[in-house]
Amino acid sequence: MRGDFVWHELLTSDVAKAQAFYTSVVGWGARDASAPGAPYTLFTRGKAPAAGLMELPPDLRKAGAMPRWLGYVGADLDSAVARIARHGGTIQVPPTAIPGISRFAIVDDPQGATLALIEWLGTGETQGQAATPDPKMPGSIGWHELLAADTNVALKFYGEVFDWRNAGTDVDPTGAYQLFSVGGRTIGGMSTKPAAVPVAFWLYYFTVEDIDAAAERVRSGGGEVVEGPVALQAGGWVARCIDPQGAVFALVGPRSKKTVGYFAGDTTGVPGRRWSW
Repeated sequence: MRGDFVWHELLTSDVAKAQAFYTSVVGWGARDASAPGAPYTLFTRGKAPAAGLMELPPDLRKAGAMPRWLGYVGADLDSAVARIARHGGTIQVPPTAIPGISRFAIVDDPQGATLALIEWLGTGETQGQAATPDPKMPGSIGWHELLAADTNVALKFYGEVFDWRNAGTDVDPTGAYQLFSVGGRTIGGMSTKPAAVPVAFWLYYFTVEDIDAAAERVRSGGGEVVEGPVALQAGGWVARCIDPQGAVFALVGPRSKKTVGYFAGDTTGVPGRRWSW
């Protein structure tokens, strides 16, 4: 599982409200997994862990950090951190141990996108999260997308760090989309970030049973659908969203409504990207 995304975690300003929001929108369950002095919640897909939820640390809030989803890539931690530093990345949190569970680090790539690395210790229950047999399964995290300033530079960096490979480039009305793979499996894509966005960032897609129903739950729960549903050329639809605390995320899944278009209710039929979903 080295080089693949093995865990995802929400750092938020209101754990209780975030738990209620995501259990409604995605259909996850939730259970307490706190350790002494370390509150922590697991989102669950059936009985299996799906993602983590915790309070945004006060020191990060003081530094101006906003609620965010954080993806963890499995790695030989010390060597991966050394490669990141050598190739122009920044180590925000150096290798840190959670006794009996894992060692982790938080890093920025050279364009400012934040990512976490993890090396498991023992048999922590979250270790099986990346083994979801089908990214189309509701409640799974089905896609990983980097909004980069320069996708060629980003792919070269991640290739050096995680051995990610070029899995093909799509071109559509919105520009080029760079697919990437690890171990022969396509796990995500990279595209150019909007000019108004100051730094690159990672966006994670949660699979739902019905994209329209989930988008309505986003709105009714106090979140915002900023784009979509957008059609995928390979089938399915996506919607990009912001939760009530300000964390950005996305949804992917089939659509039940007969309306077809770039935005819900629009009939222009602009096609979306051909993702390996």
